[in-house]
Amino acid sequence: MSAYGLKVRLSPYHDHNGAERRPGLISRMQEGAKIALISDAGTPLVSDPGWKLAHEALEAGVRVFPIPGASAMLAGLVASGLPSDHFLFAGFLPPKSGARRAAAEALKAVPGTLIFYESGPRLAASLEDLAIALGGDRQAAVARELTKLFEETRRGTLSQLAAHYAEAGPPRGEIVLLVGPPLETDITQDSIDAALRDALKDQPTKAAASAVADALGLPKRDVYQRALQLKANG
Repeated sequence: MSAYGLKVRLSPYHDHNGAERRPGLISRMQEGAKIALISDAGTPLVSDPGWKLAHEALEAGVRVFPIPGASAMLAGLVASGLPSDHFLFAGFLPPKSGARRAAAEALKAVPGTLIFYESGPRLAASLEDLAIALGGDRQAAVARELTKLFEETRRGTLSQLAAHYAEAGPPRGEIVLLVGPPLETDITQDSIDAALRDALKDQPTKAAASAVADALGLPKRDVYQRALQLKANG
């Protein structure tokens, strides 16, 4: 604000005071006030408590205008070299190992690049759990301090990255952890069916089959026939 000579009232908003602050903020906006939600850690509302304010504001009839900013998730995807045509942002993994492996297992068949946020102290353990749940041969990347002075992106398999950070120790800075799509040997009939059912929810049969075939690297004719079977069986 000082750099641009802006003199405005600043007030903190976060998880600890959000429930108390939201009614007053929304009331002021309904009376005509213009309020900006600014994040110092990337795009607001992405893994950020601001989404609750946006949700309640919209429910109260207040318009919400997005102003794009830096996004570690998308910057990490670009820098990783992993497939970017299909991806899933999954936020932060659970802090405990058992829950972390269960969360990763649930994402195992997703036909796209998985994107997580992670902290330096938990990175090595998370990579190890991901290697166990998803397979150590899955391609992955660790990107940290993106767009900053000490930006670094390290690529390799989950097993290789887990071994590196276990030996090197926790890295500093903000970290994006990316895992490539399943290897062809990991693709099962169940995972194909799951992807097709998801695609069929909002796409015609041919388009859904084509999208799944492209994402999984499978013959379109075979996937289309399976899509017809699934649709016929309801």
